[in-house]
Amino acid sequence: MRFVHPDYLYALSLIPVLFIFYAVSFRQKARALARFGSPALLAKMAISSSSRRQRLKAGLILTGLALCIVALARPQLGTKVEIVKRQGIDLVIALDVSNSMLAEDVKPNRLERAKHAIRSLIDKLQGDRVGLVVFAGTAFLQCPLTSDYGTVSLFLDGVDTETISEQGTALGDALRAAMSTFNQQERKHKAVILLTDGEDQGSEPVEAAQEAANQGIYVYTIGIGSPTGEPIPIRNPDGSVAGYKQDRTGEVVMSQLDDLTLEKIASLTNGKYYRSTLDESELDQVYGDIAAMEKKEFESKEFSQYEERYQFLLLVGLVLLSLEMMLTDRAKVKREWAGRFE
Repeated sequence: MRFVHPDYLYALSLIPVLFIFYAVSFRQKARALARFGSPALLAKMAISSSSRRQRLKAGLILTGLALCIVALARPQLGTKVEIVKRQGIDLVIALDVSNSMLAEDVKPNRLERAKHAIRSLIDKLQGDRVGLVVFAGTAFLQCPLTSDYGTVSLFLDGVDTETISEQGTALGDALRAAMSTFNQQERKHKAVILLTDGEDQGSEPVEAAQEAANQGIYVYTIGIGSPTGEPIPIRNPDGSVAGYKQDRTGEVVMSQLDDLTLEKIASLTNGKYYRSTLDESELDQVYGDIAAMEKKEFESKEFSQYEERYQFLLLVGLVLLSLEMMLTDRAKVKREWAGRFE
């Protein structure tokens, strides 16, 4: 047996307090009557008053309250087995966490916009398994494939530009890390969503995209940023801008969205390329593409769920309290006719 709200059981400590209260009250009442007169005489004078019924009423209150308190704690007993079947695809989201994602050509910056887009997409998914890959100068699996979307969101919350120390943008490594997550024996039901500004630095992303296509993986790319370029701010600990990132010659680095590379990756894998928009309408299109893909049935799982057992306790408790209210502490007196003078 388990309780959903075990803290409510602390209220049971009131029962012995009430028991002591009733016991002391009955004792004080008996002593007061003893001081008033002869017990035998008082018994005849108060023949309609029943101490037994008074004790019974007190017992009904204590028992009824105890049962109601236990019912409020929601006891659960036994289990029932449910077979849960899900259909969907395996989806890996690859997120760029390089310093260039701090550019503010989209507000508040590219990285925060990408994370918001991922959360919005996860809210739309139903039944699909989701994994998370983060990348900069290298890539690694942040969260393996799971149907627990809350876990994916939890991992996503902890992602920032310091998640990977090696800077750069390795699109090819990100795709390879995503590919290694899938079941290599399957040739379908697999997709990758790549969110980045697309400035690859020698990781051969086109070749990686061709490998993904050979494995039957659809890659959807979402470009975040502007093709005109944006400087990368360097901030003080208090959040103020201390300056902008510079190259070795002292020139301010302008981070530009590389549409061409992202379009090539999507085209090679029969996916699509979208540019991030303020209203995130591209997410609806990506979700529509994913929802139209052929689904597979994931391994059925058995979930043991405790069955509620509070109903009977609550019913009995309420019945006992109702009986206490209907029951009088006056006994019925049966008197036989003994003549004109008794």
